[in-house]
Amino acid sequence: METVDIKALNDRIQQESSFVDLLSLEMGKVIVGQKHLVENLLIALLADGHILLEGVPGLAKTLAISTLSKAVDAKFSRIQFTPDLLPADVVGTLIYSQKKEAFEVRKGPVFANFVLADEINRAPAKVQSALLEAMQERQVTLGDETYRLPEPFLVLATQNPIEQEGTSPLPEAQVDRFMLKVVVDYPAREEERQIVRMHNGGSFPQPNPVVKPEDIIRARSVVREVYMDEKIERYIVDIVCATRQPESCGLDKLKDLISYGASPRASISLSLAAKAYAFIKRRGYVIPEDVRAVCPEVLRHRIGLTYEAEAENVTRDEIVSQVINAVVVP
Repeated sequence: METVDIKALNDRIQQESSFVDLLSLEMGKVIVGQKHLVENLLIALLADGHILLEGVPGLAKTLAISTLSKAVDAKFSRIQFTPDLLPADVVGTLIYSQKKEAFEVRKGPVFANFVLADEINRAPAKVQSALLEAMQERQVTLGDETYRLPEPFLVLATQNPIEQEGTSPLPEAQVDRFMLKVVVDYPAREEERQIVRMHNGGSFPQPNPVVKPEDIIRARSVVREVYMDEKIERYIVDIVCATRQPESCGLDKLKDLISYGASPRASISLSLAAKAYAFIKRRGYVIPEDVRAVCPEVLRHRIGLTYEAEAENVTRDEIVSQVINAVVVP
């Protein structure tokens, strides 16, 4: 690409990305702190991916996605996953109408722009797979007919890391469908004081719709135009390959700790997330720092640990950070 093209692209992205600040401001009205969560929600929204959130209860996970849907003026639905949930409760079903003497389609809560799958690991595998098919194919088949899901379509699934009783952990193949896995942490002391004050005063600000769903769809096509140099592409592939063959970048000690590395889906997600991150930072090109910024969220759920790693209390995040530090930056 010519330098002139990059300059023109940069100017265009400066204009196109102006709504990102508006969205962040609206969400900041309602959500105190949690900047990392809000930023990753925007990355997933712009890169057309889904998010898996892990955090203890009460960290504004539900509030974050419902606030985003109000700010985008889009349809929001929440599915509380329980052990007795059926696939039909998620995607919908056919109901016989005696009046019309025919089957009618009753669409499920998955037919929304923003779907919150609360405590996804509480439902049986067949329900999880029904949702994951909708996520991957962006369509649902009821009877003989196939129905497209609305655009934009974003699934935000939450899971509680503490309770394991009565839960079905998501199989690796299904976890791989999520572009990002975000670990939500406790707010800082000052932020928590603000939250307490808000609740004591009973004054809950409401977000205003500042963006239309069509704006998000247009922004997604612009995000794909963000310039990525061949060196950055190689850098992304090097990072992903280092999770499969750590010895290739001098990390011999990780060989016995990783049972399997990230899939090619990780490389695709990493490049799209890096482009979305550059777009949020109002740049028309990707730099290595963009890749490094999104790496932990893209890779942490795509690496398998061996028993040895678990015995030594080695976490996936530690492995990802060692890989990022070992791979040569272009």
